[in-house]
Amino acid sequence: MSYVREPTRACVRARERERPLTVHDLNQLLLVCSLVLLVAVAAVRISSRSGLPSLLVYLGIGVLMGQDGIGGIRFDDAELTQVIGYAALVVILAEGGLGTKWKEIKPALPAATALALAGTGISVGVTAAGAHYLVGLDWRQALIIGAVVSSTDAAAVFSVLRKIPLPARVTGTLEAESGFNDAPVVILVVAFSHSGPMEHWYVLVGEIALELAIGAAIGIAVGFLGSWGLRHVALPASGLYPIAVMAIAVTAYAAGAMAHGSGFLAVYLASMVLGNAKLPHWPATRGFADGVGWIAQIGMFVLLGLLVTPHELGDDILPALVIGLVLTMVARPLSVVACLVPFRVPWREQALMSWAGLRGAVPIILATIPMVSGVRDSRTIFNIVFVLVVVYTLLQGPTLPWLARKLNLGGGPEAADLGIESAPLERLRGHLLSFGIPEGSKMHGVEINELRLPAGAAVTLVVRDGKSFVPLPTTVLRRADELLVVATDPVRDAAENRLRAVAAGGKLAGWLGTNGAN
Repeated sequence: MSYVREPTRACVRARERERPLTVHDLNQLLLVCSLVLLVAVAAVRISSRSGLPSLLVYLGIGVLMGQDGIGGIRFDDAELTQVIGYAALVVILAEGGLGTKWKEIKPALPAATALALAGTGISVGVTAAGAHYLVGLDWRQALIIGAVVSSTDAAAVFSVLRKIPLPARVTGTLEAESGFNDAPVVILVVAFSHSGPMEHWYVLVGEIALELAIGAAIGIAVGFLGSWGLRHVALPASGLYPIAVMAIAVTAYAAGAMAHGSGFLAVYLASMVLGNAKLPHWPATRGFADGVGWIAQIGMFVLLGLLVTPHELGDDILPALVIGLVLTMVARPLSVVACLVPFRVPWREQALMSWAGLRGAVPIILATIPMVSGVRDSRTIFNIVFVLVVVYTLLQGPTLPWLARKLNLGGGPEAADLGIESAPLERLRGHLLSFGIPEGSKMHGVEINELRLPAGAAVTLVVRDGKSFVPLPTTVLRRADELLVVATDPVRDAAENRLRAVAAGGKLAGWLGTNGAN
């Protein structure tokens, strides 16, 4: 009888251990997630004050929660990490594309493309050679590491560079490079991690070119179609516009990937088109995308911190430092010089861009590809990449403002953007534009009639010190005023361009050549 009962009790205990998720379990999970988010949000303040990229703080949270930390959570699912990391990277690229200004990136586009393609190839070759000859890795492992760490991280670049007043050409080049170079690097890492003999270099170049072309075409097409739809169809609630914009961006990624193109390039280009299309309720959309981007970064970095096992890193610290030194001091500067000299970029800007090749979560995510593919010693590759990213981000991120000052590359404070909120009035064939006049705006002191808005647009209401009134043509605008402008559909763009021009150039903006167009 005891023989029968004991297995029965064991089965009961097993069933108890394998019981389905209950509401109590869900409540505990939500509590833990919310606490992690609160700690991570508070950590943003620390990172902004110290100048450290926020990814280091989030990685630290993940490590503390892991099996070697106070949380004691054992997590080693590289495949799940890769899937979640890809999803988070899509959101981060979408947020970065929405915040990229076409007028800044347009002059830098050829240089950024050269850096993202030829520069990445040079960086992969030089770094792989260093990993092979100096560290002793075999060529497959060396090429994988070279490809993994040659991608500059969009999240790190966006979070650091947008806090530094650099010249527009430098910022535009680095932001575009970080948005473009994920695509070729992913292709290289997958090719090098594939079992069997590696393909010839010209085959890889052809595949990269084809996937980039498909991704670019789909991204631009989806972006223009999405922006056209959002500008011509009034949604029933303003809160739907941010959701629609993010859905369009994710659609671009999915369409690009399903067409065997570069989904990462597609989502970045689609988001950039959307971000420069002057969509309705744009400030709310931008704020929503910024918040979702932060959540994606936090989740991705915490998960990567959980995946690493700190007590296994000891033997990989020295190889990581050596490879990182080759990458930072040889491969990156060589790729920058080789790619930017034909564009006659000044040496000071080349020096800054050489040091600003920030690595972040993208290389760590890409390091999970050989783990999922079963590459020999793939855990060592992951550990080397993790140490390299942490050490050199800790070194490069905080020193960028200092280097910019030493090179006299401070671009000075920029005029604050108006942040014009546009609400379509579909039945009236018009638009309601609302905005506040920020500090530093040259619209301060301008009379209403000096705005010289196009026929069909008029300032209908001004809110000042909590009181609203209908302005006269001679009403003088002040800082912190909030304005309500009604514009007919045909002159909506011209009215917004004129308002931005006056905010940047004052009442003489038209004669000074400032028209506010993006």
